[in-house]
Amino acid sequence: MNIIGRLTKDAEVRTLSNKKQVVNFSIATNDNYRNKQGERIEQTTFFDCSYWISSKVAELLKKGTLVELIGRVYTRAWIGQDGQAHAGLNFHTSQIKLHSSHKRTEGESTPVNKRNDKEIGQPKSNESDKDDDLPF
Repeated sequence: MNIIGRLTKDAEVRTLSNKKQVVNFSIATNDNYRNKQGERIEQTTFFDCSYWISSKVAELLKKGTLVELIGRVYTRAWIGQDGQAHAGLNFHTSQIKLHSSHKRTEGESTPVNKRNDKEIGQPKSNESDKDDDLPF
């Protein structure tokens, strides 16, 4: 599955008891449609994401960054300490593509949106990939 959204806060690295590290972050996706009355409805969906391949990616995942994620979505339900039922959408991320970030330099008042198009988690192509017969 492929989803595109913006990070809602900076990514965090968590180290498990077996010394394995996971990068946790959350993104918001936006969708809009018109209902039967013709009103425009905007819907925001939040995903709690995890990335297990490399913890170094956390340095790039800052609040406001536009990312494209490839992975699988799953739901989680639990009973909180308050006794209430809770549920969430989770995304097990296998690839991350950075599209832009909100970085401010000193004296700059508006965000700079640079198209980075960095892919993370994608195997590097080798020279044999360039020798195929595909016309595109």
